[in-house]
Amino acid sequence: MTPTEVAFDESHGQFSTDGQRSILDPHDIFLDRHIGPNPEELAEMAKRCGFDSVDALIDATVPDAIRMGEPLKLGAPQGEYDMLSRLREMSRKNKVYKSYIGMGYHGTIIPPVILRKVLENPRWYTPYTPYQAEIAQGRLEALLNFQTMVSDLTGLPLAGASLLDEGTAAAEAMAMCHDIARGKRPIFVVADDVHPQTIAVLQTRCESMGVELRIARGDQFEINDQVSGVLVQYPNTWGQVKDYDALTAQVHDAGAMLVVATDLLALTVLKAPGEFNDGKGADIAIGSSQRFGVPMGFGGPHAAFLATKETYARKMPGRIIGVSKDAHSNPAFRMALQTREQHIRRDKATSNICTAQVLLAIIAGFYAVYHGPKGLKQIATRVHAATAALVKGLEQIGRHVKTETFFDTVVVEVSDAEAIHALAAKFEFNLRRIGPTHVGIALDETTTRDDLLALLTIFNRGITPEHLDLDELVGDDPLSNLGPFARTSDYLTHDVFNRYHSESELLRYAVKLCSKDISLADSMIPLGSCTMKLNAASEMIPVTWPEFANLHPFVPADQSLGYRLMFMELENWLSEITGFAACSLQPNAGSQGEYAGLMLIRKFHEAAGNTQRDICLIPVSAHGTNPASAVIAGMRVVPVNCRDNGDIDLDHLRQQAESHADELAALMVTYPSTHGVFETEIHEICQIIHDHGGKVYMDGANMNAQVGLTSPGLIGADVCHLNLHKTFCIPHGGGGPGMGPICCTDDLAPYLPSHPMDPACGGRDPMGTVSAAPYGSPAILPIPWMYIAMMGAQGLTDATKAAIVNANYMAARLKDHYDVLYTGANNTCAHEFILDVRKSQDAGVTIDDFAKRLMDFGFHAPTMSWPVAGTLMFEPTESESKEELDRFCDAMIQIRAEIEKVEKGDWPQDDNPLHNSPHTAKSLLATDWAHPYTREEAAYPLPYLREHKYWPHVGRIDNAHGDRNLICTCPPMEDYCEM
Repeated sequence: MTPTEVAFDESHGQFSTDGQRSILDPHDIFLDRHIGPNPEELAEMAKRCGFDSVDALIDATVPDAIRMGEPLKLGAPQGEYDMLSRLREMSRKNKVYKSYIGMGYHGTIIPPVILRKVLENPRWYTPYTPYQAEIAQGRLEALLNFQTMVSDLTGLPLAGASLLDEGTAAAEAMAMCHDIARGKRPIFVVADDVHPQTIAVLQTRCESMGVELRIARGDQFEINDQVSGVLVQYPNTWGQVKDYDALTAQVHDAGAMLVVATDLLALTVLKAPGEFNDGKGADIAIGSSQRFGVPMGFGGPHAAFLATKETYARKMPGRIIGVSKDAHSNPAFRMALQTREQHIRRDKATSNICTAQVLLAIIAGFYAVYHGPKGLKQIATRVHAATAALVKGLEQIGRHVKTETFFDTVVVEVSDAEAIHALAAKFEFNLRRIGPTHVGIALDETTTRDDLLALLTIFNRGITPEHLDLDELVGDDPLSNLGPFARTSDYLTHDVFNRYHSESELLRYAVKLCSKDISLADSMIPLGSCTMKLNAASEMIPVTWPEFANLHPFVPADQSLGYRLMFMELENWLSEITGFAACSLQPNAGSQGEYAGLMLIRKFHEAAGNTQRDICLIPVSAHGTNPASAVIAGMRVVPVNCRDNGDIDLDHLRQQAESHADELAALMVTYPSTHGVFETEIHEICQIIHDHGGKVYMDGANMNAQVGLTSPGLIGADVCHLNLHKTFCIPHGGGGPGMGPICCTDDLAPYLPSHPMDPACGGRDPMGTVSAAPYGSPAILPIPWMYIAMMGAQGLTDATKAAIVNANYMAARLKDHYDVLYTGANNTCAHEFILDVRKSQDAGVTIDDFAKRLMDFGFHAPTMSWPVAGTLMFEPTESESKEELDRFCDAMIQIRAEIEKVEKGDWPQDDNPLHNSPHTAKSLLATDWAHPYTREEAAYPLPYLREHKYWPHVGRIDNAHGDRNLICTCPPMEDYCEM
């Protein structure tokens, strides 16, 4: 079945592939809505760049040697309504049963106010990662709430701003233990009652890290001076709540670290990991916040978490949100310590995590804010009470429950498990499959009285038990059976968790926070390499359909046929677009895609008996995640120089390939280059690597310049990852979610990642498991499905052309005011370009001044100081209109005029609008105004700002102060004032 046959049936009346339309075709063709400039404007913009037509500009930009000879086989552009209807029909092939499978995934109720005002709100899902903290104060506060929630519930003082999933969080914790032990303790011990998908992720990561993973029963742990850490599950995968006090002491006495995978809802009634062993506590707690209002989504996206002791602050992976102060001494939030850590440390980075699950962490945080400590405890108590009533009911009907102390999950002994599962299916229930004589049940907040009666009926051979009073089974004190495990300490005492419990108050709080941020709802976000494009409403709508949102990832395959059809089509389409033979959707971030792709290459070499091949060549201009990923994949990084024009130095590449010929595993290359140019020698670059026995990994960050014009397969690569949150329209979500599927050649396909819970997933000799769920974050895959389906071959190609035209148009408008740093053979750029603003330093104007002053114009800054220090990299994307491009160019030109005033001495270097930006309303309303420029020049430097003005809520933030005075949870407000 080809992609065209699956998705685009010409008999439905959609216009033909030659682009000719009929009056009977749909009037809502998505292509017309997605691309910002109209054809006439694109032609005008191409002429401004010195070309007679759009195609002439494209021909001058994309080397003829790598151009596709024929269109993509993806059918014609489609209408939004038709494709929504088709996807709706596909979604109904999924069967939404009540899933009591557990294993870290639970039914949950997302409060409607959070669903409508956060999850479905473009002001929350379209912002970029909060690197520019002054225009991200709302997200940062919401993430600080998340961190505080995690810290309070785990009993550990320091929590990060989210990780990808529980399995990845466990792998990051293992790496953290290994790093703290300085690599001198090579063994990591895992309890055999940890969730199996977590163990699978650990096994894959251990293989490449050189860590020895030992899986053992809890009473058979051997902990000595070779062990860096021990991981246990609390409650464990079977639901048992175990006493880990003695183990905590044993681990610490051996000089190792205790990692506890746990459940946040359970911790509202169970003793916190930080309280184990008389308060000495576990060292790290990890887990998923999914059941705090985030739908299961067949496995994701969900925000994982990692909390630890303050001692290990600088060893934590991922992001930490902290509190500092702004230029006016007001408290202000920002990212602390690990900000873009991999770009600073590169191959010395402790983690390659770049994309987190920010949007989902925010939802979980709002869930805790809305319910508060009392509400959360009430939910947990109800879930536990329902489980206790079920256990007593099962015992009364003669069933033996194996789990002695539990929170919400139990294992029941039966004579014929298959008969129980068959009967459960008739009730549209899913239970956990354990073996021929055992069945698992994990209840959640969606469980009702009717559900409990149905479960008892299932285990009573289909006969409803008589004379059972559920309330009587619960008893007067539902938590009494927790005994010494019951939590006695307070949590979530900060004001934010105790004041927004009415819908009106939470609504206003959510709106107040998002009003502090710049998102695509406000203006273009021209970040080079980050592709902040339209996230269309028609693409987003299916995400919350129950058929996609409410599936457990481990349901029987016949209940997820709609998802599997969507996976098949999407894999086919992505393979067609990349020019490769196979695809895996499992990596749930670009960083995970890099890791998975390199692991494919590693596995290929090992299968051929070339275990010595572990050298990865990486250009010095590469993304910081590239060297970090290579190290995590068990490779040694060797840098390759670039020429003055930004291209890879072929002589140096050839020299490195020859000197490492016997050990060469791979080259990591970004195309177009990180400098925004289509390198004409790309075929030769790939050939050099192949001639020396290596494989070429292409970073997919710049695919928005390739789709429909060329492909990784055409340029000679062997594997690539695709940032679906860039080229294929999954929104950035303020820093996540993302997806990073990989596509590869035939000879690498056998090694695609597998999963222990889905035998259909992966190649015949898989390299292992990289994500907790078989297909990464399936709930957001309807977004790229809708995008590709609606755009079709013509639309995708036109989008690429428009992206290239937009970038060249902006460069043409700005080149008279700034130097364009790199261009291709015909003086054009790809879909992004770099402005050299370093001359402004002579006037005391820094790269930060550009970023902060743009906030006064209502814009987010371009990418700063990467890949070249002191420069700005712009990527406008195809979705931005000519009017918006002109507005941004006008802002940059006005900034140049302001710099000239500083250069001429009209404004002093230490007191001008750039140096003092951003300007808050409060600072402009101050009684005293002693600056040499007017308030109007500060706030309204261009006329359009009088029509609509975004006001930064804080002044320039002192990052160094925040790192010296680390505050990463919510202290009382008076503490902020004391700062």
